[in-house]
Order: sequence, then C-alpha cells, then structure tokens
Amino acid sequence: MNILQVEHLCKVYGSGENEVRALNDVSFGVEKGEFVAIIGPSGSGKSTLLHILGGVDRPTSGKVYLNGQDVYAQDEEKLAIFRRREVGLIYQFYNLIPVLNVVENMTLPVLMDGRRVNAERLNELLETLKLTDRKSNLPNQLSGGQQQRVSIGRALMNAPTVVLADEPTGNLDSKNSQEIVELLKLSNRKYNQTLIVITHDENIALQADRILAIEDGRITKDERIRGKNA
Repeated sequence: MNILQVEHLCKVYGSGENEVRALNDVSFGVEKGEFVAIIGPSGSGKSTLLHILGGVDRPTSGKVYLNGQDVYAQDEEKLAIFRRREVGLIYQFYNLIPVLNVVENMTLPVLMDGRRVNAERLNELLETLKLTDRKSNLPNQLSGGQQQRVSIGRALMNAPTVVLADEPTGNLDSKNSQEIVELLKLSNRKYNQTLIVITHDENIALQADRILAIEDGRITKDERIRGKNA
C-alpha cells in the first residue's frame, strides 16, 4: 500500500496569455520506506511538486494523500500541524536559524509543536550525523556540510512520515555531497524513512530505489532502479 498517493495534480500560475502550467496532470504513488529521486531540467516543475507534497503550496487541482489523509482537505491551521508532524523538509541552503545552536535548530519543529523533545532520539541523531561535539555551535561556526547535517537532523527529529529534500547537495563540494547522500540513505534504511529527493546530480539519482523524470510539468519516466532498501 502506498504511503503517498498523488492524483491528477495540476498547478497553474497566472491566467490568459500569462498562464504558466507548472504541473500538468501528475499522478504517482510512493511506498513506505522507498527512496525516490525526482530529476528534470530547471523549470520542469520539480520544486513545485515537492512544495505541494510538503503542504507548502496548494495545487490548482488534484489530490495528495499522505497516510490515507487528504492533505488539502484541511484548513490552514491543520495544514500547519501536518507540515510540522508529517513532513521533514531539507533545502539546498540549509535554512537554519542563525541565533540558535545545533540542538536548538534540530529540536525547533518539536518545540513549535508544543511537544517534549525525545532526548534518546536527539542523541542518536547527533551521533549518527557526527554532530555530538558540535551541538552547542551556532550555524556560522559550522562548515557547509555540517550545516546540512543539522538540517537533516531537524527534518528527522519529528520522525516524519516522509522526508522531502530539494537539491540537498547543490551547495556542497563532491566529498560533502556524497556524505550527505550516505546519511540520507542511512536514514532511509535505519528508520525505514520514506525519502523523496530532487536532484540535478545523476550520481545521486542512481543511488535511489526509483527515478521519476519530469519535463514541462509532466512525468516522462518512472523507472525502478532497485528493490526498496536494497
């Protein structure tokens, strides 16, 4: 059974002569624990799709179901709770809060949700991400690779249903890029974490279980590379 189901998704910006159809009748499903890479040229609709999957941007039409829940049947307040609890977002430019240290940045979504921090999970993530000796550092005291690890920790802290990563290695050199990919793959295997990654990097895409190619707002290829968690 699919944990994520997308049905006839469309996103249109503007109208008349200025109309831009960013997504055009996109449908697919993702199984729990699957690692899916989404590829395509700039302007193909990849980021628009990711933002809609994450509850950040409403579709013009179509449905997104996560854990059987109709995401966009919710009001704005419930949608905000959905984003905090069900989705972990990782961006290219980290989006860390500069005045908060590593631990504070990682636990921010939990605290914003009014819940207690799971100390065992926090310590396990710090160790897995090799941040234990950096937990009191501010973002400007960390390398780019370390900052991206913090953003991964923040995305995983709430044990979300799905992790969405938008070009997570786009701002890193090749060594740090591969380290980040290995950490994402580790979370996929260790926590059976459903993972969807947008990337321009073919090497990253080929490490996924499955590749979706998008062009002009449509899925042009849906190819399975290997079995889930292989």
